[in-house]
Amino acid sequence: MAGLVLGSALQLQQAQLFDWSSYLVLLLAAFLLSLVSWRLVRAPMQVRAAAWFIALLAGLLLGYALCGLRSAHYLTSALAPELEGRDIELVARVIRMPQSSEVGVRLMLRPQGAWLLGKPVELPARILVGWYAVPLAASYAAASVDQPDRLAPPQLLAGDLWRFTVRLKAPHGQLNPHGFDYELWLWEQGVQALGTVRLGAGSQAPKLLQTSWRRPVERLRQGARDAVFERVSERRHAGVIAALVAGDQNAIERADWDVFRASGVAHLMSISGLHITMFAWLTVALTAWLWRRSSRLCLLLPAQHAALLLGLSAAAAYALFSGWGVPAQRTILMLATMVLLRWSGRRWPWPWVWLLACAAVVTVDPWAMTQAGFWLSFVAVGVLFASGSGTDQASAGIGSRLLGLLREQWVITLALTPLTLLLFQQVSLVGLLANLLAIPWVTLLVTPLAMLGVLLPPLWDGAAWAIQILAWYLQLLITLPHASVAASAAPLWAGVAGVLGGIMLVLRWPLALRLCGLVFMLPLLLWQAPRPGQGEFE
Repeated sequence: MAGLVLGSALQLQQAQLFDWSSYLVLLLAAFLLSLVSWRLVRAPMQVRAAAWFIALLAGLLLGYALCGLRSAHYLTSALAPELEGRDIELVARVIRMPQSSEVGVRLMLRPQGAWLLGKPVELPARILVGWYAVPLAASYAAASVDQPDRLAPPQLLAGDLWRFTVRLKAPHGQLNPHGFDYELWLWEQGVQALGTVRLGAGSQAPKLLQTSWRRPVERLRQGARDAVFERVSERRHAGVIAALVAGDQNAIERADWDVFRASGVAHLMSISGLHITMFAWLTVALTAWLWRRSSRLCLLLPAQHAALLLGLSAAAAYALFSGWGVPAQRTILMLATMVLLRWSGRRWPWPWVWLLACAAVVTVDPWAMTQAGFWLSFVAVGVLFASGSGTDQASAGIGSRLLGLLREQWVITLALTPLTLLLFQQVSLVGLLANLLAIPWVTLLVTPLAMLGVLLPPLWDGAAWAIQILAWYLQLLITLPHASVAASAAPLWAGVAGVLGGIMLVLRWPLALRLCGLVFMLPLLLWQAPRPGQGEFE
């Protein structure tokens, strides 16, 4: 498992892909090494160390080869260079709920047919286009006017089939150091072409060809999001509710994101692993309690197994309704791994459980390791396992549980501070105070009200009220002196040392060893980026 993760990580650093045959040879070598290690496991004790080393090497080659093969296959369906910048007649279906903004709407499309100068052409399976508002003088009709001098796109629904004239280009992102890698994000989303809908003279008017429910989940998500904005008058509060209900993070305004990041609670304002895990836990607890009320059901299937199955199913349904984003997929894979282990009756040591969940996620989505959320979530879970947090709480009283939750929050905050500095060059010093209220407030009050509002819309008013109180509290915290600290982007070695130091501080080691973690953290905390000389600039 460790070799598979390491192999995938190494392949992601490969500057240029090999051809298919090279990866197939590596895959065959991994299979042969796996057979050798399997035979050596039953050998005498002095030979088993070699078996473990061979197994690690086999996993490394397997992860490297699988990730390389998937990348090579993905590139075969990229946008042809000769199609870039050309007007293409496109018939495509809207496969995700449209994302609206002040300037227009973004559409995720799956092409059903495309023509260039009357000849059919091949396009990638998933493209992202923008339909922007244009001046009325350059348009051909005024079907929907939001501004006196602008023509806005009409109402667009997920599942509908449209005919457009589009102009496409290959995905590219800015190359700002340590900034958001937009091209990598598009790669992980499966988007291989960007474009715009062409309007005005010389282009055929976009035409709706078919209205359908081919994308029922996306249509329901879109309906829920629109209903939130119709019900809640305050747009800032409605945006947070829409993000929690339908997974539309774009609905949250940028000013609110700044507040959430400065206070360290940004992870709570979208469908995250915490929300899905809490939803699964509540479902498991309720199912187990109800299942044990029936002896017939218990004879049919043990209550614990039934609760785990329904909990996982409920979590998957919640993740699907929230848009089935990459963080949600990772959470479901982790939960599924845990459920399978519990069903099999195996009780592995926590490092093996942690590695198995990590390997399962990397196998399905190797590019997850390029995202900050992957490292934050797995390091947080690993730290909780290693520090012993969350154990022996089942029979504890309410006071002990509250103290345990407080300790867990402190452990995660302390351990993840170096990693946050490494990934974002910023850390919130009021994050502990913010999360102590925000985590139970959002998880146990705001999110349930937001989700139940799909059935009873008046509950969205209560969710908006709860968000308003939380926003006041967070705004109060970030106005404190030195509420957040920004630092220069440190080199990788300093970041790794800092993360190890943060983990050492929270382990159940002797105090002298734990304080050594401060020494490891110093290079990250004191790093100063090289600066241009006097009178020079870069």
